[in-house]
Amino acid sequence: MKPSSIPAMPVLLSLTAGYVDTAGYLALQGLFTAHVTGNFVTLGASLVSGTSGVLAKLLALPTFCAVIIVTRWASYRLATGGLPILRTMLSLKVALLAVAAVLAIRYGPFSNGDSGVALATGLILVSAMAIQNAAQRIHLGGLPPTTIMTGTTTQIMIDLADFMRGMPAEKKDAARPRLLRMAAAVMVFASGCAAAAIIYARAGVYCFLVPPLLGVGTLMFRMAAFEGDGR
Repeated sequence: MKPSSIPAMPVLLSLTAGYVDTAGYLALQGLFTAHVTGNFVTLGASLVSGTSGVLAKLLALPTFCAVIIVTRWASYRLATGGLPILRTMLSLKVALLAVAAVLAIRYGPFSNGDSGVALATGLILVSAMAIQNAAQRIHLGGLPPTTIMTGTTTQIMIDLADFMRGMPAEKKDAARPRLLRMAAAVMVFASGCAAAAIIYARAGVYCFLVPPLLGVGTLMFRMAAFEGDGR
């Protein structure tokens, strides 16, 4: 696998994750759809302040975990059948993002994050991001994560500290491309967050039209270099 052969794919995945996470947070009463463990914090805030969305935040993590397990099982079945695993995963993600967009535009904005349609919209987005996480772990494991930036930022700072302290030339040669990839992932994720905030402020729930388009863009890239046996 040579990640450099498809440089735009992880970039688009990071952009999508930042966008979806921010759009979901703004439209669904503080629900994190990509960084699901962040819902522990917003759950506590909802309980204290009495705002809605408690049920969605409670269900986000188990939904995420269940979808990861099902996706992993499905990857084995796809491999057995000789079908493209990564393309199938990302195609399903696009379909879920499209369904969520339809629900958000038809029934949003959501003043009650625990209403049935808001809950369905939120958990569909969580499921889409769970599939992206699984796909990234299985097929893009050598690249920085596309949804959670804390560990990536930590490694960036460690590498920068080592660069400033001085390191052997051979270690610099290995660290430099890693540092560039990680910095790009963080910047693109942040750009997705900013774009979602701006578009939501101007267009409301119509901002959810963007993630399926980004997903289609991702599918347009050649994926053969990343397709594996799912192990």
